[in-house]
Amino acid sequence: METTVLIFAALALAYFNGANDNFKGVATLFGSQTTDYKRAIRWATLCTFSGSLAAIFLAKTLVKSFSGKGLVPDLTAQMPAFILAVLAGAILALLIATLIGMPISTTHSLVGGLAGSGLALAPGQVNFGVLGYGFLLPLLFSPVAAILLGYVFYKVCHFVRMRTGINKETCICIGERMEVVASDLNSAVASSFISLEIADEESCVQRYAGRIFGLNAQRIVDTLHFLSAGWLSFARGLNDTPKIAGAMLLASGIGLQSNLLIVGLAIALGGMISARKVGITVSKKVTPMNAGQGLSANVSAASLVTVASIFGLPVSTTHVSVGAIFGIGVQSKGANNKMIRNIALAWLLTLPVAALGSAIAIYLIG
Repeated sequence: METTVLIFAALALAYFNGANDNFKGVATLFGSQTTDYKRAIRWATLCTFSGSLAAIFLAKTLVKSFSGKGLVPDLTAQMPAFILAVLAGAILALLIATLIGMPISTTHSLVGGLAGSGLALAPGQVNFGVLGYGFLLPLLFSPVAAILLGYVFYKVCHFVRMRTGINKETCICIGERMEVVASDLNSAVASSFISLEIADEESCVQRYAGRIFGLNAQRIVDTLHFLSAGWLSFARGLNDTPKIAGAMLLASGIGLQSNLLIVGLAIALGGMISARKVGITVSKKVTPMNAGQGLSANVSAASLVTVASIFGLPVSTTHVSVGAIFGIGVQSKGANNKMIRNIALAWLLTLPVAALGSAIAIYLIG
């Protein structure tokens, strides 16, 4: 019974991880109107699940990091009550954030759960040095690095675009417009005329005009944009799946490969069913963007997350992806500072909410 509850909790965490995180990899595709929501989430799910499978071979260090070993005594880390409390705290933080549409970090939620349950079970034996250097510093450094990389990479791409003579097309709507100018009970008189108007920001799609090596510039950008979004989603699966599998490994007694596969499936399911609200926030409310800007943000974020996954650094894909998008907004002067403040507040509250939830769970479990 105990094992069943722990496995269910781990799968619930994986589901809410997918609901809160899956769309972040393809947020720029939807935000730049390169594709629609359904196509974007399908692409995100496929690539994230591929990253989950790749974690079997490339991210075993992260499994060990999020088992709690080193942070608390080994005997404490193996206690079912400790594992269940960690999962409960992380689930609480992710559930609240997903319901209100705020993108938060599963990594941060798990760190909060580890710290809260560790302090509740072994208050004098939590290794705060490991907590600081192994978890918190990478989490604090990653969004700053992503903002800078996103800013610099877009500057480089802008320079290359200008040197190759690729221009942005102006968004102007031209067409025939019909208006009723007079009417009575039996008839109506309509006037037809040619209209020209600037589209509103919501419906305006900025495109690139010109050719590169004889190929349509916009088609090249769109293709690279899709690939970069796939890379970021792949990197997210590579980075996040082992963190949840680390807890489930201790709980289930199932082998590592099977654990990663099951967690990957639960993450994919959560993304397909429950990702829309957070997806809208990240795609539409941080900053307006075009395909080129989205491409820059994705390459910057994916590079950071991939390197971190291989070296076992627990960076947050949320902090990195949102940070990269914000970096684009800083460069274009279109960043929604109010929304960024709200997201930053949600990030600050994630760890204490998860820690408090896990500590309460310890006392409820008894």
